[in-house]
Parts: sequence; structure tokens; C-alpha cells
Amino acid sequence: MNYALRKRILVTGGAGFLGSHLCERLLADGHDVICVDNFFTGTKDNIAPLLDNPYFELMRHDVTFPLYVEVDEIYNLACPASPVHYQHDPVQTTKTSVHGAINMLGLAKRVKAKLFQASTSEVYGDPSIHPQTEDYWGNVNPIGPRSCYDEGKRCAETLCFDYRRQHGLRIKVARIFNTYGPRMHPNDGRVVSNFIVQALCNEPITLYGEGTQTRSFCYVDDLIEGFVRLMNSPDALAGPVNLGNPGEFTMIELAEAVKELTGSRSELVHQPLPQDDPRQRQPEISLAREQLGWEPKVALREGLRPTIAYFDALLSASAG
Repeated sequence: MNYALRKRILVTGGAGFLGSHLCERLLADGHDVICVDNFFTGTKDNIAPLLDNPYFELMRHDVTFPLYVEVDEIYNLACPASPVHYQHDPVQTTKTSVHGAINMLGLAKRVKAKLFQASTSEVYGDPSIHPQTEDYWGNVNPIGPRSCYDEGKRCAETLCFDYRRQHGLRIKVARIFNTYGPRMHPNDGRVVSNFIVQALCNEPITLYGEGTQTRSFCYVDDLIEGFVRLMNSPDALAGPVNLGNPGEFTMIELAEAVKELTGSRSELVHQPLPQDDPRQRQPEISLAREQLGWEPKVALREGLRPTIAYFDALLSASAG
């Protein structure tokens, strides 16, 4: 790669599920990558293959504290993203979203870097419109058990746009919908990892409520392509931009697909629906299609195969 085109890029939460895939992609594109992680949910296993790359640097750091590095771009992905992890220490979750955003925006302002904020479809709460468009303000419970994540991410978006208005900062805000793929945390409580682990162990597959609530599942490679396209788009496009797969599946449909692909003998069992669990979640991605020329390409069953293979290897290694 032409040295003049090589960027120095900081990825916070870089040892996590999405962060490790992003680091891999940025290195493949020929950039210098600084991966920052405090390893609360990230793991060195996710980035082990990158450690020998001379253009990759790993820093153990918590984004709730300031960071001083010289970079051209910042991808701010640091924050536990599954209910099991973000409810474990809800105060720290809010701090990670809010203080982390303040620290990364402050860094971006000092070094004149462009900042990508990984926001979430959770900012829409339990939506009263379907599918969700970027101009929908959401229906969020500010005092519930999920609020630390939902409101923390909403506040981070506020900070991004205030830094843009007040300081002319170049920002990119992506609202990420359900994403799956290799390197998901096996105990993150998310539906894809839950179903796959239960199926591979031939344990009952847990459905909440009737199992008719819907989710949209985007394969990780598709999402990372969306990240890179948004970061490289004209400065006028600040977002927020929905990134996710508009294909909608019920929990029962997902469970049946996982059972079939794993050859599992698991039965489906029903449990009560958790508080504030959204009934529907589906992205409206017209903006990403029009402005980024982006849409997901990997079908659910196609993406489930490598994801199942990853978990199968993980469970075999832990059993051995």
C-alpha cells in the first residue's frame, strides 16, 4: 500500500466480537491499527492471529479514562453489548458509553481525527413503529434493567452530534442491529449463541414467551463492510445510519434452522418473556443502500454454518 494512504486507526473494544473482525479488515486494507480493550468481554484469543503483524498494536486500557495517541480515525466500539454482560455492572456500562464517548471525542478533537460511534438498535427501545427508520426517536424505558445500555448509547449519540455542531468534528454514527458470526461470546445470552450452544450440547433450546417475537440477523462480514463504507463516506453523512439485515425471523424459525444445521436432538422449551424485551426488531436500511451502496449479502443459513463450526470447535476445546 502507498505509505501516504496508510492510516493510523484506533479501534476501542478491538478484542471483542465486532472489534476483532474490524481490526482484521483494517489490517487487510493496509492500515496501522491500535487495538484498545480492557478485556471485560473481549479476549486475546480473538486477536491472537494479529499479534505478530507489525502494523498491529494492542493496548490494555479502559476508555473511561483518557487516552493519548496520535491517530487519523477512531472506531469507538468499547462497551459490553449483551444483556448478561451490560447488566452485570450497569453503572460501569453507562460510564463506558458516556465517559468513553467523551474521552474518544476529546481525543478526536485534539488530533483532528474522524470518529465512528458504534451505536445500537437498542436506542429505539421497544419500538412502536415497524420497521425502524433513523428518524424514529424510540420508545425507551429510562429506569429499567436495560436502561444502562439503551440510555448510555443514546447519550453517546447526543455527545457525538454536539461535538459536531460545537467543534465541527467529523463523526459517523451507526445503529447496529443483531449481528452474529464466529467469535461471538458463548455466554453472552444472545439468541444465536444461546441456541447454537444448546443445540450442540443437545440441551433444551430456550424460547421466551411464545417464540413469535422477531429479530433480524446480520452476518459479521456484512456489518464490517458497512462500518468501513460509512467511515469512508463524505463528511456530510454523519448518520445515524441503520446497519443490519432487514430479513425478519421469528425465534421459532431461528431455533428450527439451528436444530437442522447442527443435527441436534434438542427440544424447544418456553420461558416467561424478560422485562422490556422488544417484540419486534427490524432495520429499515434505505439510507445505507442509497448513501453507501450497502446491503447484507450473506443469507441466515449461510452465515450460521461458520458460526456453528466456531462454537463446535470452542466446545470441543473446552471439553478436551
